[in-house]
Amino acid sequence: MKHSPSKASNNSVKKIFLVSIVLSFFVLFAGMSLGSSGINLMETFRVLAVKILHLPINIDPRSSVIIWELRLPRTILAFIVGGSLAASGAVFQSVLKNQLASPYILGVSSGASLGAAIVMLGLSGSAGALLSNAFFFAQPGFLRPFMLPLGGFAFGLGTVLAVIAFAYRLDKNLSNNTIILFGMVFSLFVNAILTTLLSVFHEELKNLILWQLGSFSLRGWNHAVLFIPFFVLGMSGIIRYNREMDILSFGEDEGQSMGVNAKAVRKRLFLFASLLTGAAVALCGAIGFVDLIAPHAVRRIIGPRHSRVIPLSFLAGGILMVSADIISRIAVSPSELPVGAVTALIGAPFFAWVYFGRQEKRHA
Repeated sequence: MKHSPSKASNNSVKKIFLVSIVLSFFVLFAGMSLGSSGINLMETFRVLAVKILHLPINIDPRSSVIIWELRLPRTILAFIVGGSLAASGAVFQSVLKNQLASPYILGVSSGASLGAAIVMLGLSGSAGALLSNAFFFAQPGFLRPFMLPLGGFAFGLGTVLAVIAFAYRLDKNLSNNTIILFGMVFSLFVNAILTTLLSVFHEELKNLILWQLGSFSLRGWNHAVLFIPFFVLGMSGIIRYNREMDILSFGEDEGQSMGVNAKAVRKRLFLFASLLTGAAVALCGAIGFVDLIAPHAVRRIIGPRHSRVIPLSFLAGGILMVSADIISRIAVSPSELPVGAVTALIGAPFFAWVYFGRQEKRHA
């Protein structure tokens, strides 16, 4: 993936960031206000004024519960998860120098889904608990809420490490095409294991198929709080290597001449990106295409500098995810679509556009 010079001046980038931040707040407010319950915008303002500013205003208790306990944590979680997936996608696209690369291609999401399924078996208290405990040994009470994201992260990371290990045995230089090929192979293999578990433990995992489509339904404050440690660790680790990603975009030889250990940086970035994706998938299901659309669009607007790309991809991913969640709620109201289905309807045509656009440039 060849990078073009920066497409936006510093003033333009500041304006883009300002617009993105304003749009983020607008979308967050819309996520709290729109739904099937008939709550209007003014009522949302009133509830927030009481809960945040402690103003002495009379509010409907029902509206207060819906907005503060249901919609607000759901919307915040959707924004953070969408931003985290987009930031991870930006990392994978940069490290692999491929605009179509994503955590899904390298098997992170497949591995996280398998880990979540095994944790579900363990938490169900069924015969499947024996399988789960073989990996997690025990489930202390204070760790129980963390088991699902930990399982997703552990298996997502394990899949990536396996991909890198096998790719290294075949290609010592760890070329991007080799990594992507092994990622696709391992994704198919892990999905086969997951399908087998679904067949054997169909009662215990009857909700897994719906969960795999991705949803923020019934996600409350505890889920949002649970994701925060993974988000902070993953994003801080990615941001730390902004400069190294900029250098490596010119090639590994250039990176070596400037003191950047390409292999070590790659592994660490895969680790932090897998942490974000694994925890997101474990909590909310496998929601695709956000990690492809947001960073690709951001690079086309502001250029390749990662100090800009990573935070703006986060904002763009959050905006896209909350927007998709709103559509999932109101499209077939009072029922609800899986948010993964909405992002797929948007993302599949986008994927085709990017791919065929690249093919046309090659033949031009």
